[in-house]
Amino acid sequence: MADRKETKRLIVSLLIRGLFFSFVWWSLSGGAASSWWIGGPAVVLALTTSIALLPPQHLNGYALLRFIPFFLIRSLLGGVDVAWRAFHPRLPIDPLLIHYRLTLPVGLPQVVMINSVSLLPGTLSVAIDQQVLQLHVLSGGRDYLDGLQQLEQRVGRIFGHTVRGETIDETI
Repeated sequence: MADRKETKRLIVSLLIRGLFFSFVWWSLSGGAASSWWIGGPAVVLALTTSIALLPPQHLNGYALLRFIPFFLIRSLLGGVDVAWRAFHPRLPIDPLLIHYRLTLPVGLPQVVMINSVSLLPGTLSVAIDQQVLQLHVLSGGRDYLDGLQQLEQRVGRIFGHTVRGETIDETI
């Protein structure tokens, strides 16, 4: 049964990506039919490379739709928070480097998490070593931990994983 789901996921992914790469080629070539002598192999090469580098993933569409407004709202709040801190007369920052243990699996789920961290107010990904994410935070306190855990849970739901990360240590 699992093999059928994987096969179906691969076929759907091939169709969607194939249509996308074909559309990109068609757009770049101005729709010229004669360009497909080059475009056909280019699309096949792009499709093969795409599948090799980013295998099809199980995505929860509902969780993804719920993540979009969360992402937009947090991006806005993060920008407002950083701007407020930068223009505040007392410059209320207390920067820290923290280490946060991810429980998301390696691959696309971690990439989405790492790239989304900067949307949280005053946080920025610095590095990742195995499952430990190093972050720069503008302000101490523990507010960032709730935000990180909430973000990791939301990203985990998109990929069908239950997660619970934790802070390992904090340094100045």
